[in-house]
Amino acid sequence: MVPQRNPIALGLVFAAVFSPLVLAGGPAEPGPAQAPAPVPVQTPPLTGLGLMKTCGHKYPGDDQLGKFTVMLRDREGRLKRSEYLRFWKDYKGKDGVSDKMLLFTTYPPDAKGSAFMRIAYSQADRPIDQWIYLPLLKKIRRVTIRDPGDSFLNSNLTYADVTQRPLDADEHKYMGVSRVEDIDFYVVESTPKEKKPLYGKRVFWFLKTDNMDDCVTSRIDYYDVNGELLKDQFIKWQKLNGAWVWERVLVRSRQAQTASIFQLSDMKVNTHFDDELFSPRSLERGPEVIEKYMPKE
Repeated sequence: MVPQRNPIALGLVFAAVFSPLVLAGGPAEPGPAQAPAPVPVQTPPLTGLGLMKTCGHKYPGDDQLGKFTVMLRDREGRLKRSEYLRFWKDYKGKDGVSDKMLLFTTYPPDAKGSAFMRIAYSQADRPIDQWIYLPLLKKIRRVTIRDPGDSFLNSNLTYADVTQRPLDADEHKYMGVSRVEDIDFYVVESTPKEKKPLYGKRVFWFLKTDNMDDCVTSRIDYYDVNGELLKDQFIKWQKLNGAWVWERVLVRSRQAQTASIFQLSDMKVNTHFDDELFSPRSLERGPEVIEKYMPKE
């Protein structure tokens, strides 16, 4: 469910204590001793890095299981839909692995049984490993990503966009609070430190809430090195058993005039499924895995 959107007042809270001056021909008689004025509670100043840590990096659960739907809209408005059974697990840097994801195709019918697996690593310079299985060929093929800017599942997101980027890879500048349709957002501009970046900058919009634990990424704007807006991404979240899981993502290309929609449904978190699922050989077991894990209608 979407976090509460009631805005909170930010800044320092100051208290002032005034004592009246008694003018009666001389100093006033000393009155009873008063307790010292309370020291106001000071809110730490907001910073770009602080907001990225608090709002941009939420606990996603140790693992996730559910239906994954991808809808691609072309320039003419035509829509193409694909559906998958999705497994994801956070390895938290164990053995250098950041996370693993496994997709079994359930729709369209002519693609059912095909599978895809991705392994992302903690080292920023280590490329992603991925494999695909095509039932018609009955072969598992390893796919090499030559460019992190390549499209992910033919969508408007790139492989770099769906891979966790280290916080210290960018400079994060807090730009203030911006209001859109009576909703307040913290805005942070992230500028890459590398000499030849994929993007000139990214601008993150974090939902401003009463409780900072409910502050999440609502929007990301991607700019090229010349400052032109390439695409924008909108994210709707759901909270399941204490874990933050995105529910719907819309990505619009401003230049190509195309759009990609990603949806997660029938989600389960912390199910502790077998690690054996994340092996290239398991890709061939698509029908068996789908029958075992697919949520029933």
